[in-house]
Amino acid sequence: MDKDQGKTGGVKGYLTKRRLCVVGFIMLLFFSFGFGVGVGFVWYTSNDTGLDAPIKISSTMSNNTQDLDDFHKVNLLRRSDVLTMTLWFAPIVWEGTYNSEILNEQFRQRNVTVGLTVFAIKKYVVFLKKFLETAEMYFMVGHRVNYYIFTDRPEEVPEVVLKEGRKKVVLPVQNYPRWQEISMRRMEMISNFFQQRFINEVSYLVCVDVDMRFNDQVGVEILSDLFGTLHPGFYAAERQSFTYEHRPASQAYVPSDEGDFYYAGGFFGGTVMEVYKLTKKCHEAMMVDKANGIEAIWHDESHLNKYFVYHKPTKILSPEYLWDDDMGRREILKKRRFLAVRKNHAAIRNK
Repeated sequence: MDKDQGKTGGVKGYLTKRRLCVVGFIMLLFFSFGFGVGVGFVWYTSNDTGLDAPIKISSTMSNNTQDLDDFHKVNLLRRSDVLTMTLWFAPIVWEGTYNSEILNEQFRQRNVTVGLTVFAIKKYVVFLKKFLETAEMYFMVGHRVNYYIFTDRPEEVPEVVLKEGRKKVVLPVQNYPRWQEISMRRMEMISNFFQQRFINEVSYLVCVDVDMRFNDQVGVEILSDLFGTLHPGFYAAERQSFTYEHRPASQAYVPSDEGDFYYAGGFFGGTVMEVYKLTKKCHEAMMVDKANGIEAIWHDESHLNKYFVYHKPTKILSPEYLWDDDMGRREILKKRRFLAVRKNHAAIRNK
């Protein structure tokens, strides 16, 4: 993770008073019925138009928690100091908002295999050893995992002892002269291996940066149809501070009055099919930009944020899941699960 990626100056209050009132009202409605009948306004994405429109919906759920799907179960626990649910009822995962024992048992019964994709291009291969060693300590402990390592230097991939049910898959790929191009091509490479491997081998894909280390448990609580991670530089900021792409000429363009959160490009995922849709769409958009001689301000991260504006994640991960200690130690964090490794970017990029 690049510590300067997508950052601006100050970080403002977590929510404006107006937003806080709206969120509080909707959450009060939702939970006062004990997951019974609730009515509220949410943002709905139309598959026909691709545009967001606020519509009034009714939702009827059983009071029996066995009838609730995973992303509601994960949010049965609450924290009062942070926002734990979006306006479209997607949970925001923080320490203290889920029951790991229940979730682990559910996913073990489903016999789930999780794919973890990582790109070790050029000198970034030096981060692999620490990445894999810490992943074995903290990532999806007790579950089957396939580590998919995209690299142009397969002979330099380190040997790391893996636990039973976990394996390393090296996928040779080409490199590109510029680090920006390498970053953007990740979407293409992930989508290209959809039919070759992913759809037949794993249930979920988790896509992360390699210049990181796991520092605490990252488990099945993150899994959902489609999830993104709040960028640590913006989790407390207002929309006008988000560094979306604001040039209409780019396919990553987001109007100034749209967007819910700013998501980090270094941690996203979901089911194999949903990740395929995301990566394919983002890659196609980047190729249109390339043909038009434009490059989005934050490359693949800009296109990811555009996608999430119009295809709402079904779960959102808090900055616990992508943090950089150079940004300071926020009191709001109870865990620092996935941390940026300190490095000299000039010595690594384009080498």
